[in-house]
Amino acid sequence: MEKEIDTQELGEKIVKVLKTIYDPEIPVDIYELGLIYDVMVNTESEVKILMTLTTPNCPVAESLPMEVEERVKSLDMVKDAEVEITFDPPWTQDLMSEEAKLELGLL
Repeated sequence: MEKEIDTQELGEKIVKVLKTIYDPEIPVDIYELGLIYDVMVNTESEVKILMTLTTPNCPVAESLPMEVEERVKSLDMVKDAEVEITFDPPWTQDLMSEEAKLELGLL
């Protein structure tokens, strides 16, 4: 029988990776920006990330999701990763963490 993976631990590792990816237009990582809506990890070590972009015509609409997918797949514990882009709900500054708002002088 395969060893059960610790999905919580893997989830935390994924978040650490997400915090190293930055929106090219805003000097804040995509996690603190609130672009990551959900990170789902199953016991097969497959990851699905539901994310959005700051705008539908964001200049990195093609490359950012690919970068997220590649970075997450590079984790040893991850068998596969899929990024799904959604604009429902649309991103707003309200989704940013306090830390991000502080960084951008919005507080």
